[in-house]
Amino acid sequence: MGTYLNPGNRGFERIISRTYVDKTGLIGLINQTIGTPDNLICISRPRRFGKSFAAQMLCSYYDKTCDSSGLFHGFKISGDETYERYLNHFDVIYLDMTGIIGAAKKGEIVPFIIRNVTQELLEAYPDIKVQEAFFGTLANAVEVTGNPFIIIIDEWDAPIREAESEKEQRQYLEFLRSVFKNSGVTAKIIAAAYMTGILPIKKDGSQSAISDFQEYSMTAPLEFAEYVGFTENEVHALYDKYQSNFEKMKQWYDGYSLNQVGSVYNPNSVMRAIRTKRFSSYWIQTSAADSLMKYISLDYEGLSKTIAELSGGIEIPVDTQGFSNDLITFHGKDDVLTLLTHLGYLAYDEDTQKVHIPNEEIRLEFAKAIRQVRQADTLQRVRESDQLIFDTVQMKEDAVAAQIEKIHIEETTPLFYNNEQALRSVIKLAYFSYKDYYLKFEELPSGNGCVDIVYFPKKDAALPALLIELKWNKSASGAINQIKDRHYPEALEGYGGELLLVEINYDKDAPAGQRKHTCIIEKYLS
Repeated sequence: MGTYLNPGNRGFERIISRTYVDKTGLIGLINQTIGTPDNLICISRPRRFGKSFAAQMLCSYYDKTCDSSGLFHGFKISGDETYERYLNHFDVIYLDMTGIIGAAKKGEIVPFIIRNVTQELLEAYPDIKVQEAFFGTLANAVEVTGNPFIIIIDEWDAPIREAESEKEQRQYLEFLRSVFKNSGVTAKIIAAAYMTGILPIKKDGSQSAISDFQEYSMTAPLEFAEYVGFTENEVHALYDKYQSNFEKMKQWYDGYSLNQVGSVYNPNSVMRAIRTKRFSSYWIQTSAADSLMKYISLDYEGLSKTIAELSGGIEIPVDTQGFSNDLITFHGKDDVLTLLTHLGYLAYDEDTQKVHIPNEEIRLEFAKAIRQVRQADTLQRVRESDQLIFDTVQMKEDAVAAQIEKIHIEETTPLFYNNEQALRSVIKLAYFSYKDYYLKFEELPSGNGCVDIVYFPKKDAALPALLIELKWNKSASGAINQIKDRHYPEALEGYGGELLLVEINYDKDAPAGQRKHTCIIEKYLS
C-alpha cells in the first residue's frame, strides 16, 4: 500500500463510517468503459460536491492490494453484473493534485509525480525497467504485472487553476498528453482513467487539450448526472431518517436541476445541515466563496445588469461554448457566467440554455458579494433597490411608482413592454436586493388566480410581507380590489404578520416615454 500506487481502502472505509449516501452505482458506469475507447472520463463539479469521496471510493474498489468486498457489501454496486469481475483487480495510480502541489517544489509538479510514482512502482515490482519517458515505465510495468492500470486523478485542474505561469500549465498538460493521448501506448497501459476537477479540460484554441477524454460537466452531465450531488429521492431518504425539514432543505440547497435526474442538491451543505440541525450557508466555508466578488466585478459590457437580474431571480441566456476552461481567459460576460456555473454559483438549464441562482445558500453569497463590489453602477443599483424596499414598507406610493417606472423604461424594449413575463422581470430587477430581508415566491396559487410576486420576510427581518403586481390599463384601486376578490392573501394562510398589497399600474396605450405609473399600497386586514 502506497501514497500514489495502490493507496488502499481506508479512505472509503472512513467515508462510510458516518452517514453515507450510496453513490457506488458510479463504479458500474466506469466498469462499462473498461477496455473500450470511452475509458477516459473527466468529471467536473464545484467544490464540496463529493469529488474526492468518489475518487477514494474508486481506489477502494479497484486496488488489488486490499480486500474491499466487506466494504461494498449491500451497496448498489454489489448487485451489478460487473462487480466481481473488477473488484480489487487492478494496480491503481492515485494522484491528489492539491496535495501534490503542496508537497512539490515550485515548478516541479511533473518531476515530482514521475519520481514518486516510479519509486513506488519499483518497491512493488523491482523487475520493472525504468524508461526516460514515464509512459514507457508504465508500459514496462504492465508487461511485468500482466494487467493495465486504473488511473485516478483528483482535482486534476488544480495545477491549471494555480499555475503561476503558462510554462507550468503547458508542462503539466504535455505530461497528461504523453500518458493519455499516446495512441501506441495508452490503450495498453490504461484500463480506465477517472479525473475530477472544478473546470472542464483546458482548451487549446477551441479544442480540449486532451481530446480523448469523455467530459461530463455542470452544463452537460449526461449519464453521470445522478452523481453530481444528492438527488431528490436521496434527500427524502435522509429527511425520513433524521426528521429534517425537507421544504427548508429544498429552499436552501436545491436548484441544480438536471435533465436526467431532476433536482440535485449540494451534498456537503445537506450533510452539514443534518449534523448541525441548522439551515445556513455552508458555502462561505469553502475557498470558492472568496472568488465570487472578483468575477462579478469584471468590467464586461452588460455584466453588472446581468448580475442584478440574476439576483432578482431572473433567468439569463448564456453561450457556454466559448469558455476556455480556465480562471483568467474571458472574452465577455458569457464566459464569466459559464465559469460561475462550473463553480456552482449558477445553475444551468440544458433545454433553455439559461442560468439562474439555484438556492438560498447561493443567494446569500451573491447578496454579500454585490455589496462589496466597487463598480459605480452596481452600487447605484443596490442603493436604489434598498430605497425601493424602504419606500414600499413605508407605503410611499409615489416614490414606489416612480422607481418602478424608471426600471420599466430603462430595462424593457418597446416590443416586450407589455409582456407579462417582462413585467414580472421588472419587479424582480427593481427589488433585486430583497434577499437581505425576504424570501421570494412567484405565481403563488391562491383562490381564483396566482399572485405575481410575494416577498415573504425572513424571521429576523421584522418587516411586512409584500404582495406585488404590475398591471396595465386598470385603476390601481380596482386592481387592489381584484386582489382581494381573488382571495390572494389566502396564499399566506397561517402567516400572522403584517401584509401589504402593492399594485402598480400604467396606461399601455400612452406614447412611449409617457406611460405614467401609479401605485396604491394597502395594509391587508383579514
